[in-house]
Amino acid sequence: MKLKALLSGLTLVLFCSVGFAQTEKKPLPKKQYTQKPLTQKQSIQKQKITKGVKTGELTKKEATKLRAEQKQIAKAKHMAKADGVVTKKEKAVIHQKQKAANQNIVRKKNNQVKKKK
Repeated sequence: MKLKALLSGLTLVLFCSVGFAQTEKKPLPKKQYTQKPLTQKQSIQKQKITKGVKTGELTKKEATKLRAEQKQIAKAKHMAKADGVVTKKEKAVIHQKQKAANQNIVRKKNNQVKKKK
């Protein structure tokens, strides 16, 4: 009787282990980020402004306006983080401001106004 119970138990364990062995563990899909984080975007924009001034593509007046725009974006980010949670809507507003700022940088760098030497 004991032998029959033991064999039944081993058979059950064998079938269970075979069932687990067949299940394939797939890694969870990683979240794909198509956009750069907000802080990185702003850092890149500041570098573009600085480089534009050094190369003469931007005048001091243009750079001052672009830097003021960057300060407004930083203030918006600070206000969004003030309550501890940045909502999707706040993030979208900041992203839109950064996109507009980047377009302004490109436009002002490529206009015909050159720095006086």
